[in-house]
Amino acid sequence: MPTTPARAFPEDFLWGTATAAYQVEGAAAEDGRGPSIWDTFSHTPGRVDHGDTGDVACDHYHRLEEDLGILARLGVGAYRFSISWPRVLPGGGDRLNRRGLDFYSRLVDGLLERGVAPVATLYHWDLPQELEDAGGWPHRDTALRFAEYAHRMGEALGDRVHTWITLNEPWCSAYLGYASGVHAPGRTDPAGALAAVHHLNLGHGLAVQALRATAAPPARVAVTLNLHHVRGVSERDAEAVRRVDALANRAFLGPMLDGAYPRDLIEATASVTDWAFVHDSDEATACQALDLLGVNYYSPVLVRARDGETADGPASPWIACGDVEFVRQPGPYTEMGWSIDETGLTELLLRLHGDRPSLPLMITENGAAFADVLDGDGRVRDERRVDYLRRHLTAVADAIDAGADVRGYFVWSLMDNFEWAHGYAKRFGIVYVDRETLDRTWKDSAHWYRDVVATGTVPDPS
Repeated sequence: MPTTPARAFPEDFLWGTATAAYQVEGAAAEDGRGPSIWDTFSHTPGRVDHGDTGDVACDHYHRLEEDLGILARLGVGAYRFSISWPRVLPGGGDRLNRRGLDFYSRLVDGLLERGVAPVATLYHWDLPQELEDAGGWPHRDTALRFAEYAHRMGEALGDRVHTWITLNEPWCSAYLGYASGVHAPGRTDPAGALAAVHHLNLGHGLAVQALRATAAPPARVAVTLNLHHVRGVSERDAEAVRRVDALANRAFLGPMLDGAYPRDLIEATASVTDWAFVHDSDEATACQALDLLGVNYYSPVLVRARDGETADGPASPWIACGDVEFVRQPGPYTEMGWSIDETGLTELLLRLHGDRPSLPLMITENGAAFADVLDGDGRVRDERRVDYLRRHLTAVADAIDAGADVRGYFVWSLMDNFEWAHGYAKRFGIVYVDRETLDRTWKDSAHWYRDVVATGTVPDPS
């Protein structure tokens, strides 16, 4: 492995780590929490590996003080968590569940007491099941209900939350949830997926308005997108790159930041939908001033043009991309089968900065799953994760040196947790969680990250 010099980050760079409610909280049927689409999906046979559910997850709901202590010892400046919509507003209605809200109030206060800034995500995929039964994200009313939820949370927690994130990875919510069906709610309806794209965009804009009206300054408002850094195999694949970029990236960047859907997206999907669900002023509503753009990055995407359309096969998230082939990239790979290529992160950040130089960026997720083992001496030697994090933090430093305005980095994830359709088979955490006892053990990567946070410097690997 080539030697790289130590890299120092700006003094005000925000170091953090992240989780999501359904992945860590457990207590799925306690203290008035209602069911979410992930409760229903995970309890449906065959949907999640090994029949795993988030019923208990990491039991974070009952181990809050222990987990706050871990964050304090890590020394991070911020913690990104998500609020469970069905825990605070069961059924997605207007009846506030005080016991559920009290949990998040204790979490926020506990973070502040330890000098950790609370970064709250409103939607990390756990739609109340009743709203799905009424149509879900393809239905316009869901966006309106989301705005009401945002308003209630801004009123309740807006005096203490440092940064609000409206949505996490709406690409996954729309395309994996409603096109390919591999995520909750498990539907395979391409037209419905595109309607979900729009209503997620609309819900985001309405939520920003609600938060601006309720949260006390200087609380910041952002959105987190899993933007795809798309590369072509050769120059002849430029059209394939453009098609995937429109569906994956500009379907959200366009309305959220420019107030309009890209024309090539509308044209490419005309055989699937007429986009009649976009009402007058919707795109303007989706386009609200943001304080930050959250970027989740794990691996780039490699595509090439295919001769002819694909034959019928499993439902795909890539709507109207039947003439595009997604090419497996060279290794090494994580346990998710994703290639490890940090250069894509530098290139993505520089693209975003070049397109919108006045909008600060934040890495809201970055990390890797590996087959971690707790050794007999009580240690988890996850050298590959340390190397992954070092490479990607160096890539962030490269982008900053080239002019990108990147304000912080959140490692995914604080602890091993419920990894959606993979259940508990994939470990992303820097803290190891024993699936039988739920005991927490710091991995080598947690000790390494603690030192990075303390010094603001990524050390030379030698």
